[in-house]
Amino acid sequence: MKIVSRSFLIIALLSSTLTVPKSYSQEKKSGQISISGAFALYPMVIRWADEYKKINPGVRFDISAGGAGKGISDALNGMVEIGMVSREIYPEEIKKGAFPIAVTKDAVVAVVSELNPSINDILSKGLKKDAANNIWITGRYTTWAQAFGAKASPIHVYTRSDACGAAEMWAKFFGKKQEDLLGVGVFGDPGLAQAVKKDPLGIGYNNIGYAYDATTRKQIKGLRVVPIDLNNNGKIDSDEDFYTSMDDLINAIASGKYPSPPSRELFFVMKGSPKDNKVVTEFIKWVLTDGQKFVNEAGYISLTKDKIDTERKKLE
Repeated sequence: MKIVSRSFLIIALLSSTLTVPKSYSQEKKSGQISISGAFALYPMVIRWADEYKKINPGVRFDISAGGAGKGISDALNGMVEIGMVSREIYPEEIKKGAFPIAVTKDAVVAVVSELNPSINDILSKGLKKDAANNIWITGRYTTWAQAFGAKASPIHVYTRSDACGAAEMWAKFFGKKQEDLLGVGVFGDPGLAQAVKKDPLGIGYNNIGYAYDATTRKQIKGLRVVPIDLNNNGKIDSDEDFYTSMDDLINAIASGKYPSPPSRELFFVMKGSPKDNKVVTEFIKWVLTDGQKFVNEAGYISLTKDKIDTERKKLE
């Protein structure tokens, strides 16, 4: 009995001297957080909110998608606590009080209908940057023959009608801005994906969360992601072929194989530092710590440790 008692005493002493890292989920939070903005970030934020409410059921979320432009406008005008923004924050927005925190990464990809009559040529040859420029910027390429050396059918070009990060980053791939993009304007990521899916001669672009199914990790039925011909040799080589699954593309983005732009960081934007709003601050801290474990699963790319440390320091 003495031996057993000593054992319990030793365990108790050891337990009292161990330092347990504090988790933001240990203290129950309550309050309300309103969030609006980028379609690109919307699915990830829904997942974060669902997971956060499991450990903090007293926190209520009001989340809506409407484009990056709406997100930053709503945040700066005090309509929401957090704006979701899928592009760089402009200097004039910083002057107005925009306080950005990077929370994850993703990318924009070109998409076509799987019913395209030239689908095999498109996927095997890939999209040259110059060809994409002549489709969306100059308008010189109006047929699939010009763009891909495929059948001489007309190209139906689609773009976004709403102010959004996806269009801004796709245009930045060519050194341009969203207003420089040509095509039939469609509102939102879901709308653009649906328009291209229904049009065998259509081409557009989407955030990867709307081109791939987060559950199956495969490309959305009816859509095909167009590979980028990175070395401009007229074919997709083995080291350029990383689009079959969401995980393959995520790894390519994380390793830098997929170009930036159109890959990019995604931001939470507040009007000024959220230090005085504890419920918002604690949620963002959780997103940058425990919340990162859901990022790849949801089809996004985790920030580096150094980047996370930099973003967390902004909240101190």
